[in-house]
Amino acid sequence: MEQDTIFTRYSRQIFIEEIGVAGQRKIMAARVLVVGAGGLGSPVIQALASAGVGRIGIADLDKVELHNLNRQFIHNESSIGSLKVESAAAFVKKLNSRVCVVPIAERITEDNAAEIINDYDMVVDGSDNFSTRYLVNDTCVRLDKTLIYGSIRAFEGQMAVLNYKGSKQLRDLFPEAPDAGDIPDCDTQGVLGPLPGIIGSLMAMQVLKIIAGLPVDVNKLTLVDTMHWRFTTVAF
Repeated sequence: MEQDTIFTRYSRQIFIEEIGVAGQRKIMAARVLVVGAGGLGSPVIQALASAGVGRIGIADLDKVELHNLNRQFIHNESSIGSLKVESAAAFVKKLNSRVCVVPIAERITEDNAAEIINDYDMVVDGSDNFSTRYLVNDTCVRLDKTLIYGSIRAFEGQMAVLNYKGSKQLRDLFPEAPDAGDIPDCDTQGVLGPLPGIIGSLMAMQVLKIIAGLPVDVNKLTLVDTMHWRFTTVAF
């Protein structure tokens, strides 16, 4: 892609004083791992690919199902039955052919977590279970990788930047996972389609700000209640 085409594509980002050409170059050189290509991963992947993040790894072993389509906007009816990472990779390639997308059709486990995560500058956790969240968090802490955390259910979501330049991590926020029977999730309580787009966009914004060297809030949890339209920040 010629330089003038690159400039034109990303011009509305480059025109932002705090981004500029130098910031766009950082974005294009960045390597971000997205764990989960579902409700949260979908808007994150879309936003990062649109912004021109140079390398996006996508880790997920699930297949696209019909009930995913109310909120996982990077997939479509023709994707049903295919691996989410394959569907996501195809979406990214159509959106921005310059981005290097790495589909990782694996579950994050104790055996592969360090190897997968170590190849990236930071991690976005869009997983839907606490065992993966804590494993990803603990691996990021061990490897000194920044982690962008988010979760959603029904009308509510939350987001935080963790382990950034010595900031607190997930276990400082939630020391232990709740009992399995006490965990509300999308399978039991559902989720309204636009909610993951809101939380995922907040997560992607934090990623791009960190890449560009802009300030972000740390040791704070952002709570979003779209039923009552309340946005609350809680220090931890």
